[in-house]
Amino acid sequence: MSGFVEKPEPIQVPGLVHLHTGKVRDLYRNEAGDLVMVASDRMSAYDWVLQSEIPDKGRILTQLSLWWFDRLSDLIPNHVLSTELPPGAPADWAGRTLVCKSLNMVPVECVARGYLTGSGLAEYNESRTVCGLALPEGLVDGSELPAPIFTPATKAEVGEHDENVSYEEVARQVGADTAARLRQATVAVYSRARDIARDRGIILADTKFEFGFEGEQLVLADEVLTPDSSRFWPANQWQPGRAQPSYDKQYVRDWLTSAESGWDRKSEQPPPPLPEKVIEATRAKYAEAYERLTGTPWS
Repeated sequence: MSGFVEKPEPIQVPGLVHLHTGKVRDLYRNEAGDLVMVASDRMSAYDWVLQSEIPDKGRILTQLSLWWFDRLSDLIPNHVLSTELPPGAPADWAGRTLVCKSLNMVPVECVARGYLTGSGLAEYNESRTVCGLALPEGLVDGSELPAPIFTPATKAEVGEHDENVSYEEVARQVGADTAARLRQATVAVYSRARDIARDRGIILADTKFEFGFEGEQLVLADEVLTPDSSRFWPANQWQPGRAQPSYDKQYVRDWLTSAESGWDRKSEQPPPPLPEKVIEATRAKYAEAYERLTGTPWS
C-alpha cells in the first residue's frame, strides 16, 4: 500500500473546477477551458506523498520550468499560456501557478538517459540492456552513455510506480508515427538541456518529459527539467562507479531508509514526518539547483 499519507482537500476557487490532486500538482479547469496547474510544496518518495512539505519547492519547480521553456522554445512549443493568478485564487498560489493549454496528452513518460544509473543500471546489470536497448560492456553506476537514449515508461497513478517499457511497446500503444516523434523530441530536448547544464557545471544524467497534442502539433507539457523530474549531478564531483551526489530529494530518501527514521520501506505503514534538518537540507538543494542553472539567486 502507498499513496498519500494524508490527502489534502482541494482549494475551492470561484470559476475553477478541480480536476485532479497529483503527487505535487493540483489541476483545475477555468471557464475558458484552459488548465490551471498549481505546484504545491508536497514531497513524494518511494511512491508515497509525505506528510512533510518542503518550503518553496513548488515555486522553484515552476520558475525553473519557465526558465527552461524559454530556452527550448525554438525546438518545441510548450503548453504555457499565462502565469497570472486566476481571480479569487489564494495569494499563496503566486509563483507556483501556470495557466496552460488543454492538450490531448500522450500516456507515456518520455525518459531520456545520457548516463547510467537508477532503474536503467539495474536492468543493465541483468541483461546489458535498458528498455531493450543493447549497451556496451563495462559500464558502471554513473557511466556516460555513448549517446543519449530514449527509455520510455508507463504513467502510473499516485501510489504506483512507473514501469519501463520498450520502444516497440510505445509504438504499439500510440502508433509508430507518434512513437517516432516522441523519441526524436525527447532526445533533442535532452541534448539541448544537457549542453546548457554542462556549461553551468551540472551533469543532466537523465530526465523525463510529458507531451501532448494540440491538433497535429506535438507540445511539451507539465514541468520540465526540474530536480523532481531529473537527475542533476555536480560535474566536479562526478565519479563513475558509485552513487553520485545530486540536486534532488536524496536527503529525503536517505533519511527514510536510515535507522533514525525507524521506517520499514517494505511494510504497509506510511513514512514518518521528516525532521527539520532534512526539510532544510532538501530545500537548500532545490534552491541551489535553481541558482546554478539560471545564474539567479533564489529569493
